[in-house]
Amino acid sequence: MRGERSLTNNKKQIFLNEVTDQIRSKEAKNYVANELNYHLKEAKRIWVEKGLPEGEAEEKAVEQMGSPTKLGIQMNKLHRPKVDWWLVILLAVALGLSFLPMISLGYMESRHFLIFKILIVIVGIAAVAILMLIDYRKWEKHGWLFYILGIFLLLILQFPNVVINGLPLFKLGPVTIESMMAVPLFFLAWAAFFNNEKFKIWQFVLLLCIPMFLFFSLRSIPISYIYFVMVFIMLWWSKFSRKVIITISTAIVGSIVLASFLVWQLVQPYQMVRILAFLDPENYADGAGFTILKIQEFLSKAGWFGSTTSGEFIPEAHTNLVFVSFTYYYGWLFAIVLVAILSLFVARMVVILPKVKDSYGRLLLIGGLALYGVQLVSNIGMALGLFPLTSMSLPFMSYGLMPTVLNAVIIGVVLSVYRRKDLVCVR
Repeated sequence: MRGERSLTNNKKQIFLNEVTDQIRSKEAKNYVANELNYHLKEAKRIWVEKGLPEGEAEEKAVEQMGSPTKLGIQMNKLHRPKVDWWLVILLAVALGLSFLPMISLGYMESRHFLIFKILIVIVGIAAVAILMLIDYRKWEKHGWLFYILGIFLLLILQFPNVVINGLPLFKLGPVTIESMMAVPLFFLAWAAFFNNEKFKIWQFVLLLCIPMFLFFSLRSIPISYIYFVMVFIMLWWSKFSRKVIITISTAIVGSIVLASFLVWQLVQPYQMVRILAFLDPENYADGAGFTILKIQEFLSKAGWFGSTTSGEFIPEAHTNLVFVSFTYYYGWLFAIVLVAILSLFVARMVVILPKVKDSYGRLLLIGGLALYGVQLVSNIGMALGLFPLTSMSLPFMSYGLMPTVLNAVIIGVVLSVYRRKDLVCVR
């Protein structure tokens, strides 16, 4: 009897081996083997219920699967790892366009700027490629590790050894640690937390507030804003019940309104001037409203095809106000095309979302959408006077390593999810 069972198991294993031999992807091999094993067990159970002995039932189950070679070829075509070429093309176009501000501002003549920009692009491409090739499902069990690493980075910055433009940084040889580095880690951590059905409300409140406190203590207000928006949007795709989500959201909005009222009472005179200058820059033209009025002037001079005036100084023309630079030098027609290209990243992620059946993968997509979208909307809104002037990058366009790496991580994660969207068991 034992010999008969062993022979049957050998037939089953031979069948599985013949099928998986036709499949190139290692991930797909494991997925198909597990799925076929599950279906063989189900088919065997049905035959046993019909009265066949276990050995014969398993043989019948194997036989009804058909030719293992043909099945393997079909499975190879069906589960071949996929690349979302739309996102790849958009990324290539965006990184190519990011060199234009360097040209218009004359920075291409500086060897330092040119080499550093090329290195930034190479690092961004490498981050996308590496993350795409890693199976995103492996990250879920390391949510706490990502969160602790993010907190560790923010704690290091509490004792900076360099301060640039009022922001604390920590230099360790050629590596500069800044608060934005923690955002991708929190992104991966919150996707794991929200996909856990055992995640408690008190844990959510505590884990949300600790990074917020550390960001505020570092005066990283724009980063705390990005972080908060990401978590708040991901909350709506969490494992919490709809009632709990609505309750938490209402409490958060109420807390923000109350905190805003209390903070307003403590606003310093210079901070009050900045707020009033944003609302009415003409009355503060000699002070806080000067930059806002200059931006309006640059945009009004741009025309459809750009300004022919050269030598104009645009503050932060290659970083936070790169959209103003693009519009001024290349015109509103180009600016509209640029916004359309950058918006296509959002559109593509929205198209991918319904195709992903894995809840953890969906949370990663939602988090990526939130992180990318808040930067895009806020930066363009800032240039158009709809958002206060702050340190907010335009995705892939602003000069700098960390803004590029942050958005490269988002695209790499999205490509990793897309690559494996058909390798998820849904039973």
